Amino acid sequence: MSDDSEMRALAKRFFDLIETGDIEELRGVYAEDARIWYNIDRRDKTVDENIARLAKAHGMVRGRRYEERRVVVFPGGFVHQHMVRGTRADGVAVDMPACCICFVTAGRITRLEEYMDSADVARMWAVVEPAAPD
Repeated sequence: MSDDSEMRALAKRFFDLIETGDIEELRGVYAEDARIWYNIDRRDKTVDENIARLAKAHGMVRGRRYEERRVVVFPGGFVHQHMVRGTRADGVAVDMPACCICFVTAGRITRLEEYMDSADVARMWAVVEPAAPD
């Protein structure tokens, strides 16, 4: 996959699938042995671990959208910058800038490295605790 338009189409498909919550279809975009790394915990994850995380995240932030998308293609992959927006279960609107570097072989993502600010991540995934009984 060396054609710029094919790489851009893969980037769009990938983030559209995450946005709509089509997690099982998303699995097919990854190479079977792909690794996913986040700067927050600095640990490689498997596709299965990533799919589970995305499924959980989709339930925690309603109306999750990837806006202000910007794609830069390079030989063997692409960089995707975006704003993640949605609404937490407590009704608070949240947004978070993020940047993903995706390495691609034979039309499938073999490695994804995602960079996010830890303070934004904390706001995005804040869990609303029930009020303590009086």
